[in-house]
Amino acid sequence: MCRIVRKLGRPWVVVALFALVYAGLILARNDCDPMAFALVGTRYAAGDPQGTSGYDGQFSYYIARDPANGWQFCDVPAYRLQRILYSVLAWVLAFGQVEAVPWTLVALNAAALASGTYFTERLLLARGVSPWYALGYGLYGGLVSGLRLDLAEPTAHALLQAGLWAWEQQRTSVSVGLFALSALAKETTLVAVAGVGLALLLNRDWRRAVWLGIGAVAPFALWQAVLWAWLGAPGVGSGGAMATPFEWLPFGGLLRVAMVSRPVFWRLLAVLGPLFVVPTLWALAASARAAARKQWHPWVLVLLVQALVLLFLPFSTWREPLAIARFATGLVSATLLYGALRRSKRILNYSMAWLATLALLIDESVLPV
Repeated sequence: MCRIVRKLGRPWVVVALFALVYAGLILARNDCDPMAFALVGTRYAAGDPQGTSGYDGQFSYYIARDPANGWQFCDVPAYRLQRILYSVLAWVLAFGQVEAVPWTLVALNAAALASGTYFTERLLLARGVSPWYALGYGLYGGLVSGLRLDLAEPTAHALLQAGLWAWEQQRTSVSVGLFALSALAKETTLVAVAGVGLALLLNRDWRRAVWLGIGAVAPFALWQAVLWAWLGAPGVGSGGAMATPFEWLPFGGLLRVAMVSRPVFWRLLAVLGPLFVVPTLWALAASARAAARKQWHPWVLVLLVQALVLLFLPFSTWREPLAIARFATGLVSATLLYGALRRSKRILNYSMAWLATLALLIDESVLPV
C-alpha cells in the first residue's frame, strides 16, 4: 500500500485523488445530487420549528446561493455571515447561478484539501523532513469532514497553511494577506495568527507585529463592524444555535458531559482522550517548556496558543466528536510544524494517529442531521 501511495509522487496528489474518489462515492450514493453534501434541515429551509436541524454546511449553501439575503435562513445570522469567504467564492465560481452553487462548494473544498496539503509539504521540506507527513493534514478527519459537509474548514486552513508558508519564506506582506483571507473564511484560524503575533512580540519585532495586526486582524474586525451595523450583532461567539459559552475551567466543556450523563462521558473520553485530551496536554507541556527556554519560534508559540484555546472550548463543542475534531485542525497542523522544527520523527509519527479521525465519516448514519 505504501509503495502504491509513493508511486503517486506527492502527498497533495494523493489527497486530491482521495478527495475526488470520496466526493464521487458520496454523489453515487445520493443519485448524483450535490445537495447531499450540505445536509439541509427543514427547520431553516422550510421555516418549520419542529423540523430537522441539518448541519452547519447548509448555512454555507444558503449564503452562497444568495450572499445578500442568505442570512434569513441562518440560525445565528451574524455568526454564520462572519465566515463569508467560502460561500462568496462558491457564488463567484458559479457565476451567481443557483443550480451551480452546490457543485462549486464541493469543488472548492476538494481543491482546498489538496492545496493545503501542498503548502504543508513545503513547510515540512523547509525543515528537512519527509513531505509525506503532510498526509496527516490532508487526510485528517476534521478537514475531510469539511468536504463531506460543505464546511469552511478546508478553504480556511488551506489559506492559513499558504500564509504560514509565505511567512517561512519571509514574504511578510503575502502571508499577512493570506492570514486575513483565512480569517474571513473561518475565524478560528486567527488562533494560529495570534501565535505568530506572540512570537513577534516576544522577539521584539514591533514593526512586523503592528503590520500583522493591521493587515491580518483589522479586515476581520472591520467585517465584524459591518455585520453589527447590518444585522444588529457582531459574529464572534462560541457557536450557532444551542451553543454554550466558553469555559473558565480547563477541559470544563468535556467535564460538563459527565454532569449530563456519566456513561456518555466515559464513552466520549475513550475516544477524545487519546485523540485530543492527551495531545493537548503534551502540546502545552512541550511548547511551554520551549518558550521558557526562550525558544520563541513562531511554530512553538502557535502550538502553545492552539493548545491553550482547546482547554476552554465550550460544552457544545466537546459533546460532539465531529465538532472537536473540526476545531482541533489547528492543533494537528501546529503539531506537524513543531515536529518538523524539532526534526522529531517521534512527534511526526505520533501525529499520524490523527488519521483515525477518518472513522468519524465511515458510518453516515451517525452524521449530525
